Amino acid sequence: MMKRRFTALAPMLAACTMLLAACHSVKDLVPPNLRPPENTDDPLKQAQQRLLEATPCCTSFADFSYQSLLPWQPQPFTLGSGSSVANINGTHSYFLAFRLPTGAKLPYRIAFKSELNGRWLKSSYLFAPTVVLLDSGFQPIGSDDVSLCEHMGWSDASSGAFGAYTVNSKQARYLLIYSSADQQKGKTYWEQSPTAFSAQGMASSMPTLEMSSSGTFSVPHGPDGTIWVGMMNATYAKAVDNAICKQPPKGNGVLNTLRTALPWGAAGNTSSASDNGGGTGANSASGSARGS
Repeated sequence: MMKRRFTALAPMLAACTMLLAACHSVKDLVPPNLRPPENTDDPLKQAQQRLLEATPCCTSFADFSYQSLLPWQPQPFTLGSGSSVANINGTHSYFLAFRLPTGAKLPYRIAFKSELNGRWLKSSYLFAPTVVLLDSGFQPIGSDDVSLCEHMGWSDASSGAFGAYTVNSKQARYLLIYSSADQQKGKTYWEQSPTAFSAQGMASSMPTLEMSSSGTFSVPHGPDGTIWVGMMNATYAKAVDNAICKQPPKGNGVLNTLRTALPWGAAGNTSSASDNGGGTGANSASGSARGS
């Protein structure tokens, strides 16, 4: 009798094992940026708290070390736990400090790219840079919050949140990069939102995984992350110049656009031709275009 029970349980155990394996394989199929956060705690709040509790090393521009030369092309720098912290205008921030190249022809552009910090897109954030130009006496001669704009290219190098800063002062000798209070509270417009994903069609026994898409949204700025910094090159220039900084305005439709674009005379001739039975104005215009 006992042997028969074990014989009956064997197929059930095998079925459960297959179901668990199938569920695991479905999870593996979901891209990392579409998976919900494994940790329920807010990673941004945790990062902000770590920065707030850090002891600053520098409070004035002369306290920083500017031994590193600004890279001749963008290079990645990861800021976060273990990085030095500055207190600038009462705001804690991780930072980078560089010597500027003396042989560069003015004006020149410095390129920035901030990577999304987080495994899941909807819980990610960006390090948004603030730049300060300093003269040989470590006195500020220019400062600005760098605006970040999204660009999705064909490679990792041309994808991310891009920005640029122009150096046009002969007195500029040093560059300090940190994140101001306004930057840390800001957001960057983003169009690459999570797409709805469903595994229902793979197998009827598998669970359905859905993550609704919100279309466009804004990625918050945070205190840490990976940022690329260096002299502008062709790849970054193309990304910066073609990046999306805000939601484009809605148009009035194709027909209204065509009516606005066409000369009033052409529109009038089209109307009269139709009224006189001489064929449609569109056909006449097409024939003229083909003939020319």
